[in-house]
Amino acid sequence: MKPLLLCIYLALLPMLAQAHGPTPQKAKESIVIDAPPAKVWEVVKDFDRIADWHPGVSASSGDGGNEAGVARKITLENGGVLEESLDYYSDADHEYSYRLKAENLEALPVSFYTASLQLSAEGDKTLVNWKGRFYRGDTSNFPPENLNDAAAVKAMTDFIRQGLAGLKSKFE
Repeated sequence: MKPLLLCIYLALLPMLAQAHGPTPQKAKESIVIDAPPAKVWEVVKDFDRIADWHPGVSASSGDGGNEAGVARKITLENGGVLEESLDYYSDADHEYSYRLKAENLEALPVSFYTASLQLSAEGDKTLVNWKGRFYRGDTSNFPPENLNDAAAVKAMTDFIRQGLAGLKSKFE
């Protein structure tokens, strides 16, 4: 009897795995900029001024300041608007992290994300690390192609790469 129950369990296991919904996805990119961290930080440190250096963001505004809990609204080049809030900020460590406040699937095919941007010295240059953890736009078991894991990873990776390239172009 036990072998029969084990066979039934193993046969149902793939279906049980799909019943748990989406798994978090990640995007992580970095770039080295030929400028010291203090100079690069001066450009990226204001949470609500991402439009000053990210070529994919046409406008940004916010509560002002860089304390945990402040919000920003960014308008992407595709016209989509994202609302984010700051979770952590360290001027001394040249780092901040933030999260999506309200999903906008037309702007970005993700249902939720957290992300962080951190600068560190690499000789007399700056290493910029930007990473995000997120869920696909459609969290059902059978998402359409434009809202699946691959679409979410591509969109987040493209957004981060574009931002890093824009930041680098400010200095080089």
